[in-house]
Amino acid sequence: MLKQYFPILQWLSSYKKAYLSGDVGAGLTVGIMLIPQGMAYAMIAGLPPVFGLYASLIPQVIYAIMGTSRQLAVGPVAMDSLLVASGLGALALTGMDEYIAMAIFLALFMGVIQLGLGLLRMGFLVNFLSKPVISGFTSAAAIIIALSQLKHLLGTTIQSSNQIHILLGNAFSTISDTNWITFGIGIVAIVLIKSIKRFNSRIPAALVVVVLGVLGIYIFGLNDLGVKIVGEVPSGLPSFQVPTIAYSRISELLPIALTLALIAFMEAISVAKAIEEKHSDYKVDSNQELIALGTSNIFGSLFQSYPTTGGFSRTAVNDQAGAKTGVAPMISALVVGLTLLFLTPLFYYLPNAVLAAIIMVAVFGLIDFKYPVELFRNRRDEFFLLIATFLITLTVGIKEGILLGVLISLLLLVYRTSRPHIAVLGRIRNTDYFKNVVRFPEDTETFEEFLIIRFDAQLFFGNKDYFKNELQNQLDNKGTAVKFIILNAEAINYIDSSAVHMLRQTIAELKQKGIKLVVAGAIGPTRDIFYSSGLIDAIGKENFFVKTNEAFEHCKPLSHKTAIEEKISLQSKNYDPIN
Repeated sequence: MLKQYFPILQWLSSYKKAYLSGDVGAGLTVGIMLIPQGMAYAMIAGLPPVFGLYASLIPQVIYAIMGTSRQLAVGPVAMDSLLVASGLGALALTGMDEYIAMAIFLALFMGVIQLGLGLLRMGFLVNFLSKPVISGFTSAAAIIIALSQLKHLLGTTIQSSNQIHILLGNAFSTISDTNWITFGIGIVAIVLIKSIKRFNSRIPAALVVVVLGVLGIYIFGLNDLGVKIVGEVPSGLPSFQVPTIAYSRISELLPIALTLALIAFMEAISVAKAIEEKHSDYKVDSNQELIALGTSNIFGSLFQSYPTTGGFSRTAVNDQAGAKTGVAPMISALVVGLTLLFLTPLFYYLPNAVLAAIIMVAVFGLIDFKYPVELFRNRRDEFFLLIATFLITLTVGIKEGILLGVLISLLLLVYRTSRPHIAVLGRIRNTDYFKNVVRFPEDTETFEEFLIIRFDAQLFFGNKDYFKNELQNQLDNKGTAVKFIILNAEAINYIDSSAVHMLRQTIAELKQKGIKLVVAGAIGPTRDIFYSSGLIDAIGKENFFVKTNEAFEHCKPLSHKTAIEEKISLQSKNYDPIN
């Protein structure tokens, strides 16, 4: 039981000396990468940069103990930082102190939600976030995040917004106030980061531009020319403090915390699953991931951390650098801790434009161009779902984008299940195969007295009328000569009570017309429903067959089934055909 909730007990006992060099190297690399990234992401969240370093400490250590992925790098990320800013920005807060308190409490709140979902085994909820919704949301959020940094890149005061038209309008209204030195620093930083990554991806490009930015400001005194700098970064480790807010504020934070809990989990589990495919020595457990991430946020909030999750870029770097176990994130946390203790004065002259450049380069990599093009070519319905999510996120809001995207995807699912595929089957000439006559128009033969159809979905209240209408349409097309309807039920895995009632009525109507309904290929769970609902008697046990061809051949001469055909076609957990 302990190993289930504390996976460190599984890998620590079998830790090999050969792992140490990879873990230490990866830990140092990610730790160095985290310092400028964490400070930059805190700026997205509307927090002082030091809170990005606080969020890079305790959550990493807790996840290393409780997480099932051995490469996932937990800490502040761009997406969650933007959600914090957009969520708290919509509330009426009195000042920065209350804003910070709300952000820290938000980490506790979302952590409790994630922990609760994990203990209730609700990891499957992430399945409702379809890839088109995730892609549309992520691309739109990346654009909003990048544009939110224009104020630091241009050196102007631009009112924040998570709606692109308002944000661009605010930016254009202040463009005449641009500090061109600041703008130049930002552009040079972007070019340097991209160039270094292209030359050698192992070089910590973000740290290089941070060092160059600090030296440039210090040596040339550019802060005296209006270039905005980070200023004093408090030194020392974060103190233990239980986050508290006014009780009346909890209801305001609930929708933000719930959205954050699910989005953060989606980010972490998607990258953890992707990395898992490269390793065969462990399995990622979605429910334990919820527990680990929730606990990380809960304990992190006690040490002034705002919401965290697994990051895409840092996890990729962690894996590429050779991380084998949770020792790597512990090393990363140690690097951040030492920085807080001894190195924070070095960041005094760090220009905000450099942090903005780091953010912009990181988030533009999240914009996916290939997937929408692929969907446009092959799946137009999912393409429009992606575009709808993308546009809603850009123009209405971050939370609204993901929630409405999920709602639209569920409506699309309901529409599909309410109008599933129905095929009229014909026999392929000189074979026993029965295939869709539309797909094989020249190879199939049909028979005047037979209507053979296949229904490719469960039968339930949402599609029962569609089934009945399509059946009647096909009967009308065939004419009055039809004596047998063979229903290929191989794809029907469930029949609800509404559909059972519809089938009873349909069977009675068919009998009045002298048409016999025959069922072929019903699977076990469906046969159980035929028995429990009494449909087996309405249809007749003699009218159940294993294969479509058997049903066809037996109906033609009205011959009798063999004993084994009888047993297989009628077998149910509630009925033994032999007795």
